[in-house]
Amino acid sequence: MPILPLSVLAPLLLLAAAGFAASRPGRRPALVPRLAEGAALAALALAALGLGQLLVAGPVTLGGAGLSLRLDAVGATMTLLVGFIGWVVMRYARTYLDGEAREGAFHALMLATLAGVLVLVQAGSLAVLVGAFAAVGLGLRQLLLFYPDRPEARRAAAKFSLVWHGGDVALAFAALLLIAAYGTGDLAALAAVETFPVTAQIAVGLLVVAAALKTAAFPLHGWLTEVMEAPTPVSALLHAGIINGGGFLLIRTAEIVQQSPGAMAALVMLGGLTALFGAVVMLTQSAIKTALAWSTVAQMGFMLLQCGLGLWALALLHIVAHSLYKAHAFLSSGGAVAAVAGLRRPGPIAVPSLGAVLKSFALALALYAVVAAVFTLIGGQKSPQALALGAMLIFGVAYLVAQGLADSAPAALTRKTATASLAAALAYFAFQQVARAVWGPHLPEVPVAGPLEWALIVLAVASFGLVALAQALFPLWAHHPATAGLRVHLANGLYLNALLDRLIGGFRATKHS
Repeated sequence: MPILPLSVLAPLLLLAAAGFAASRPGRRPALVPRLAEGAALAALALAALGLGQLLVAGPVTLGGAGLSLRLDAVGATMTLLVGFIGWVVMRYARTYLDGEAREGAFHALMLATLAGVLVLVQAGSLAVLVGAFAAVGLGLRQLLLFYPDRPEARRAAAKFSLVWHGGDVALAFAALLLIAAYGTGDLAALAAVETFPVTAQIAVGLLVVAAALKTAAFPLHGWLTEVMEAPTPVSALLHAGIINGGGFLLIRTAEIVQQSPGAMAALVMLGGLTALFGAVVMLTQSAIKTALAWSTVAQMGFMLLQCGLGLWALALLHIVAHSLYKAHAFLSSGGAVAAVAGLRRPGPIAVPSLGAVLKSFALALALYAVVAAVFTLIGGQKSPQALALGAMLIFGVAYLVAQGLADSAPAALTRKTATASLAAALAYFAFQQVARAVWGPHLPEVPVAGPLEWALIVLAVASFGLVALAQALFPLWAHHPATAGLRVHLANGLYLNALLDRLIGGFRATKHS
């Protein structure tokens, strides 16, 4: 008889606490805020105990007849992550929501939504996965409508529901096709299949569509930048946790997704475009929470790119790192504004010339090549996909190196920027080794690069390099009259969100009672 992973009890505990909170929905409900925080902490403890059981007894699947929960390396990692983020957010919400008219109802909704996410990351079958995604979407919609009298909140909730549940429909059809193709919806059994019939190919395409919708990929990214009318704990939960659901879906079904070169190519192109678009628009935003939202768009695109390259362990590491960073960023956004306002204004920045920019990119890539060679000697051969991803990341610090190589830059700045480039390369390969050691044995190997993969690698590296080069050269043409207009267009996301509003005929969301 298999042991019962204690982590599967965490959703039940949160639902029980949510039921108690729902019975006291008003202002300053007795015991509810502290009970909500305590329940979240207990769920985190259960997640940690479940991880301990996994290390001792190995993976466990509970249930049958198409409904099962599974705890393995991927699920345990995500359960512990969700438990930690959930506890931090609920602890913050206890003070943030103090005195709100619907304080008790908020805690109930947050706990129920967290329970849904914990079921999602421990799903062992397609049916549980589909149901959990739908439940999380319903819970998040109610949280987005916490201030129902705000038109912007109703619009954002309606748009979120349209996109998120569109992903649910795609996922449900993918599940039906996979069950029809293989006669099972068990995720562990699907990971071991060797045939790939036409129905499974269509299903994988639908999985990619579902993941793209749930990660706010281009061009249906607009809803993620419009959910700022909800309380800050909701934004933190969404951007640090729920938005990663699409990436988790791909990682959980990685074995079958990787059998489709077309699906992998689509992920690379869609993810790369989303990452570049989100990063460029983010730089034009003046509001800190809106800039963080566009940062999430870019990060989710980069995660899709990692999945498309077959770097599944790095994609999971990305989810963990992004969740921790984004939860801190949102929950500390108010303090960040005050801190920036109190800083001493810097003097003129160093404007690099074209020659300095080109030298900076050459230096950054040279440092990266040296570090890559050292880690290859130590840890073994690196895949072309992993080396390409590192090159894309190093382009980001090449801009700093360009500042240090500008004619007016002091020597201290030059040393500091070169050190930053070296540190980034070292950190990338070090974390890559850790991710491969922890999750690599439980995920598919990186696919062998054929002509299609090489073409996509070259396209991705060239695209990221050109955008980074344009950013580094921006100070040279920032004062051109056309720049002001371009900045306005970028700040509005090239109006793609407005076009989406027109295509779907506006919103008719009724007030939430």
